[in-house]
Amino acid sequence: MKVLLIDDHQMVNSGLASILEETGNFNITGQINSLTQAKDFLETAVSSKKEQFPSLIILDILLGDENGLDFLPFLETFCKKNKIQRPPVLVCSILEETFRIQSALKMGASGYICKTGSNNELLNAIKKILNGETYIPNEYSTKVLSSLGLYEKFTKRELEIFEMIKKNKTNKQISQELGINIRTVENHISNLYFKTGASNRIELLKL
Repeated sequence: MKVLLIDDHQMVNSGLASILEETGNFNITGQINSLTQAKDFLETAVSSKKEQFPSLIILDILLGDENGLDFLPFLETFCKKNKIQRPPVLVCSILEETFRIQSALKMGASGYICKTGSNNELLNAIKKILNGETYIPNEYSTKVLSSLGLYEKFTKRELEIFEMIKKNKTNKQISQELGINIRTVENHISNLYFKTGASNRIELLKL
């Protein structure tokens, strides 16, 4: 089982590699610290007759200035283009908010584990997603599943803006980071209010 690790902290990658290699069931095919490197890695893997193409990807969210979840739609498109079965992705992050987990699942992750979890939880999560199941930590599963309908109502852009609101970004900051007009940001936020029933930013932050 070939595993690609994507985390901008080498100690984390090394730790995950050690845990997985000790089981004897996994071969770490790459330890990557940015999305650019990850995309280059996949291109190289394909050109080398897919011998190093991963069977599983473990992905962090916070990759410097990059959002690791942006890798998920890229991976989907890349695999379709190259006629390769899309490997499952397990998100492994220090972020433990419910909406983060939901965002990851909505964008195509097969599971989500917090970095505070145990080695056994990591291996159990991998076992589940390799069996085609979705893994969510027990302490978050009820809340995540109960909010599933809410987040599925969001468009991709609305979800991006919702995540930025959760980071206490202003409308101006959101406009600049996404490269869209501030009036467009306001329109998206109005849609978020309508879809969630929230009447202001404070209520959005509580979701």
